[in-house]
Formats: sequence, C-alpha cells, structure tokens
Amino acid sequence: MTADGASAEILIVDDDAGLAGTLRDFLVEQGYTAVVALSGAEALAANQENPRLAVALVDLVMPLTDGLTLMEQIHQRNPDLPVVIMTGYATVETAVEAIKRGAEDYLTKPFDRQAVQKKVGRLMEVHRLRQRVAQLEANLKEVHDPFEQLVFVSPQMQRVVERARAAAASDAAVLIVGETGTGKEMLARAIHGASRRAGEPFVAINCGALPRDLVESELFGFRRGAFTGAYNDAPGVFVSAGRGTVFLDEIGEMPKEAQVKLLRVLQEKELRPVGSTRPVPVDVRIVAATNRPLAQLRSELLREDLYFRIATVVIEVPPLRARREDILVLAQHCAAQLSDRYGRHITLARSATELLLNHGFAGNVRELQNVLESVTALSQADPQTITDKDLKPLVGAPASSNARFEEHPLALEEMERVAIERALRICQGNRTRAAALLGISRDTLYRKMRDLKIREGAEQAK
Repeated sequence: MTADGASAEILIVDDDAGLAGTLRDFLVEQGYTAVVALSGAEALAANQENPRLAVALVDLVMPLTDGLTLMEQIHQRNPDLPVVIMTGYATVETAVEAIKRGAEDYLTKPFDRQAVQKKVGRLMEVHRLRQRVAQLEANLKEVHDPFEQLVFVSPQMQRVVERARAAAASDAAVLIVGETGTGKEMLARAIHGASRRAGEPFVAINCGALPRDLVESELFGFRRGAFTGAYNDAPGVFVSAGRGTVFLDEIGEMPKEAQVKLLRVLQEKELRPVGSTRPVPVDVRIVAATNRPLAQLRSELLREDLYFRIATVVIEVPPLRARREDILVLAQHCAAQLSDRYGRHITLARSATELLLNHGFAGNVRELQNVLESVTALSQADPQTITDKDLKPLVGAPASSNARFEEHPLALEEMERVAIERALRICQGNRTRAAALLGISRDTLYRKMRDLKIREGAEQAK
C-alpha cells in the first residue's frame, strides 16, 4: 500500500507470457495489483512511468537482457525498488550472485505458491512501512503539532500520545515513566510545545547528574557570597524557566533534603535562593521522568507527599521490544537523519531490518540510534546500505535471548546490570558514551557499577 492508501503494484518481468499471466492472477487473488512486462524494454518503461511500483519480480534468463543486468538498470532509475530474481536454474551460486548484485531475494520455478505469498507479502509490508516513514518525514517538514515529531505506528504509542495530548491542555504536573532510552524527554518537550506555555522556556535538568551538595543551588539559585565560590548571583533552574516548563529527569535520584524544598516550591509557588531570606515567586509547570518502577519511586525514592504532587498525571512509555511495529519506522527515520547529517544516501537492507526486528533493544530507541550511527560513522560508502553483517557486532544475539525480560521478569538490580553491561559493550568500554546511552551521568554509572559489582573489564566480558 502506498502512503495515501492506494494499492501499490508488483511488476512481473518474464518473456513467458503464460507463466507471467498465471503469476499475476495468483497475486491478484491474494489482494495485490500486478502488471506484466514481457521484455527488459517494457520493464524499464514501466519502472520509469509507474510511481506505484513496490516490488519487481524479474526472470533471470530472458532474450537480449538477462535478469541481473536488467535489475541493475532498474536500480539506476529506482534504487529503492526491491527486485526478486525468478529462476528455473536455482543454485547456491545463482542465489549468492543475485544477492551480491542487489537482489532482495529469489524464487525458483516452478513456483511454490506458499513461498511466493510469503516473500512477496513480506516485501509489500516493508514497502508499506517505508511509505509510512516517508509520510512522517513529510509531516515533519512543516510541524504545527509538536506530537507529530514523535515517530511511531504502534497502538501502544498512540495511546501514550493521546494521554500526553490531553495532559498538555492543562497545567497539571506530569510524571513520565519508562525505561532508559524510550524518549521520555522528547515526549516532555512535545507536552510543553502543545501547552499554553509553549512560547516560554523548556528547561531540562538531570537530577542524577547533579552533585548532592549542589542540587539546591542549581534548582533554586543562590546569592553572591552564599558559599565559597559564589561570586555572583545565579537564578537557578526554576527562575530561568520563567513561566515555562521545568523537566526533572531521573526525579528518583533527587536527595531527600532537596525534595523537601521542591515540595515547598510546588505548594507555595515561591522559592528562596541559597543565601537569601526573601522569597521569589515562580510560575512553572513541572514534568518529571523516571526509569524506576512506580512502586519503588513512591515507597523508596520519593517522599510520598512529593510523589502525589508530581504524579497528577502518570504516562507510561512502553519499551521498544513491546512495540516492535515501531522498530522499522524508527530505523528508517534514523537512516534519513543520518543521510542528512553525513551528506550521503544511507539505506537499510532487508537483512538489516530483519535483524533489528528480532533484537531485544534493552537500550530502547537510544540504542537503535546509537547502533545505526556507529555503523554509519565507520563507513565512507555513498550510497551506503547497512546490512546484517554491519549490525551483528553491535546488536549481538536476537530477541530470543532477551525473552527473559518478558516471560521471566528479572529483579530490578539484574535488569540494571544487563542494561549497563550491554551499554558498555555497544560503546566498546567507553564509560562516558555508555552513560550517555543509558541517560545517566558518568558518576551515576560508576556508582551503579560499584554497587552491582560490575568489574572494570565488564565491557569485554561478553
């Protein structure tokens, strides 16, 4: 299906009119639209004139132009059109040569209808999702709705966005809950952008990245001379936000003594900078986020009265492995962004998309972005087609090895251990990059490695 819902077309290229017609009739029975070309010249004309083509099925042996040569000519004009080679002389060598030269797959004659249905169905689904990505990209060029910047197709994320959109219409405090890398800050920015405060600042601060002795001064500001090194007044986060939104990421990492003062700010709508006796009025909206379970946040990490203040509206963002429909559209979106950033055409081969769809993504969207950029940064090819061979050193085992996250829930400590060790592997032991991938400070990463007894060489352990 194309982006506007019209039927995409399958091009059948074979000099045997009877066989081509039979294959066309079968595909029509399956609900597809198919057209036939009896020569290479007809196929090239159809490729140039028909913007609805989604897949081309090309016979390997034809007069004048063989299938592999024709495939290369098709790709010169339409590099994104997947070609499936059809052959009655299938050997391993034939298949390998076809794939090497750019074929998506191959079919053997006489046709196995089940194989045709499976392979064509998969490619048509990929085409539909790519068209959806293209539509999302087009929408982003002129964004009027901040939520349109969120890339997804899954019903789970649709429900998240509907809840966030409703919350944006009010001034209620919002608590966003989700694993590291799920896009909590991006959702917070969309809520701010859709609210009445959209024209005011959005100020984000990671509570886990602040040294304990500086939390109060960073949040509430200080007066000159309040402590050693305070040579000038500083406004702090809440005053800097004006009448906008303050995003408190990793709210569960905030020290209890700072929580008392934050609660007062929320209740009284005023604060006192460190070293001052005069209150300063504030009018900000609070959006907080946590990667901790709600029960732990409420019972262990936050004062209960503060929890109820910041959790007026709770929005839970599902992990990427729980909404696999979004993996392909996010991957294609990332590839498009990387193409712009690196100034070259970057695409994903079928083998790469299948590997990504089967990966567990403990690091969620951030891991997906990091993996694709790592592969892109290490290549100078233009155009560059990312394959499963490029990805395997980074994504490791398929999702089956991560099934324990879904079928056999782990203790929080073990989940943290797995996430940290995977981040270290992805970043090849670079702790600064691993901390950024996990969405935590470097100091927090070191502390967690110490608490979880993750040895210094853990990044090479697996």
